[in-house]
Amino acid sequence: MKNEKLTTDEYDALEQVARGIKTERPSACVARNAKRLSGLKLLSYARDGRLSITEKAQQLLFLRRCIMGLRAVAADPLTKLESDVAYFLGKKAHIVARAEGEGHDISDKGRDSLADIDTLGL
Repeated sequence: MKNEKLTTDEYDALEQVARGIKTERPSACVARNAKRLSGLKLLSYARDGRLSITEKAQQLLFLRRCIMGLRAVAADPLTKLESDVAYFLGKKAHIVARAEGEGHDISDKGRDSLADIDTLGL
């Protein structure tokens, strides 16, 4: 997964498929990116032609949410995080609960991780 850099448009397509496609035809964003994403084993086609995301894509989207959450906490400690993201980042010691009660502070380990993420360009 490290060598597979995705564009914002490709991430949007994955998120749309993860939420579920309500109509017969996928959106232009999904249609435009489906071939590459299925080649990377992030999307799969069912026998009836419906698109679904793979487990690899679910992990990738969760990782992206964690990175965005870590950046949000670095910018504003009072940022509300989704419960699963806050639990994961807390378990990995990237964030710690604030003594004042609301919000989180980023730990030294979290700062180091953000620096590594920024150098990789994720």
